[in-house]
Amino acid sequence: MGEKTGPSLNPLEQFVILSKTAKGLAAVELVKQALAAQGVFVFGELLDMQNIKDLESNESSAPYFQLLKLFAYGTYQDLIAQPAGSLPEVTPVMIRKLRMLSVVTLAETEKLIPYATLQEKLGLESIREVEDLIIEGISCGIMTGKLDQKNSYFEVDFVIGRDIQPSDYAGIIGVLSGWCESCDSMLTSVESQIDKLNEDKAAKTAHRIELENTISNLKANLKNMSGAGGEWEDPDSRMESDRSDRKDKRGGKMKGRVTGSSTTAAGSGASGSGGASGSTSGGTSAANSSKAGGGGGFWSSK
Repeated sequence: MGEKTGPSLNPLEQFVILSKTAKGLAAVELVKQALAAQGVFVFGELLDMQNIKDLESNESSAPYFQLLKLFAYGTYQDLIAQPAGSLPEVTPVMIRKLRMLSVVTLAETEKLIPYATLQEKLGLESIREVEDLIIEGISCGIMTGKLDQKNSYFEVDFVIGRDIQPSDYAGIIGVLSGWCESCDSMLTSVESQIDKLNEDKAAKTAHRIELENTISNLKANLKNMSGAGGEWEDPDSRMESDRSDRKDKRGGKMKGRVTGSSTTAAGSGASGSGGASGSTSGGTSAANSSKAGGGGGFWSSK
């Protein structure tokens, strides 16, 4: 199934194709049609066609070539500045198109264009004419923006690019060359930073490996120093074990102190009890002796 072809997206393309065979008066007529055609706002490709360039060398057709260049690069102010009779007749449709292209040129350097400036540059007498022209330009797709009636200016959001004059090529090349140099400089700086980071990473990796090897050697030396056949104990575990031993010893001492105090207290209590017992026994013996004596005396007397 073949690919379906639609209408050309470039309105100038049909005039470029026709210019390949159009010469003399046919080329002049082609230029007039292109200037008046709806939707055609760039003319650079047409100017580059050889049959159109040949118009410049003919005295009768040269004014049409100059008019085409004016629409490609110029503004309405350039048109009215031309000497009388130097250009062919310009129709109202052509003038309106040139005014819209003049707005595009102004918008390239100004985002907010006052109505007063537009009236002056476009040769319009009223603000209503200015607004109608801008609305038509927005409808044609060559510009977008907002009309601020309160503050009397046109706020530009977008405009198409106009044709570039050959005299501007050097400036454009200079700007692009400067941009390329800036990109190269930035790229060099980024690469330098990457190299530096890689070197730092390699140095840290080497230091880490060296540190690990040193630790391994120290562990091996400590194990050898612990004696042949002896099991080497990790220093951290040894320290933990020492702390546990000291804790156990402190706990044993405290327990001994508590036990000794309890034993001393118990001994003192026993001695007191013994004394009391002795006293009691003594008392009892004395009582018994008295009873015995009394009895003896009673029986003796009898």
